[in-house]
Amino acid sequence: MPVPPLDTDAERLVVNEVGRYLRLIEAEFNVEIPRIPVRFDLMGNTVGMYCRKRGERSIRFNSYVFAKYWQENLASTVPHEVAHYVSDILFDSRYIKPHGKQWQSIMRFFGVEPSTHCHFDLSDIPKRAMKRFAYACDCSEHQITAIRHNRIKLGKRRYFCRRCAGELVARG
Repeated sequence: MPVPPLDTDAERLVVNEVGRYLRLIEAEFNVEIPRIPVRFDLMGNTVGMYCRKRGERSIRFNSYVFAKYWQENLASTVPHEVAHYVSDILFDSRYIKPHGKQWQSIMRFFGVEPSTHCHFDLSDIPKRAMKRFAYACDCSEHQITAIRHNRIKLGKRRYFCRRCAGELVARG
């Protein structure tokens, strides 16, 4: 039976925890850290993600994984993603490694081991289904992802069969 996502009360607790970590940094370093949008829209095997796109920043979490492993994620995933955000604000992430010494020092300040992996059983977590497209070469038919299909359509890439080395061509 699939795990249900977090309810709004649990989401609010996660958002409050993000704010708590930001207040810790502000008090320790006498800086003001802008509040960041927190979304619960990740799917699949990704538990959390700090995003910086086109000047917009956000922290995203997988509501299903959080619901299944509530305590573990509250204790490790939340500070992990907040540390990415804080290291970006304080040191500019374009010039540091994602899990480098700056990020690690923030994690240690939070009292959390700076780990980059979690080992959860995600077999009952909903996955995002990627649409597949039928392509063929000289020897067989292939199913390729929408990403590869779009690259071919835009003329950005060509893909070849590993067996016969024939170019993959769309069917139908």
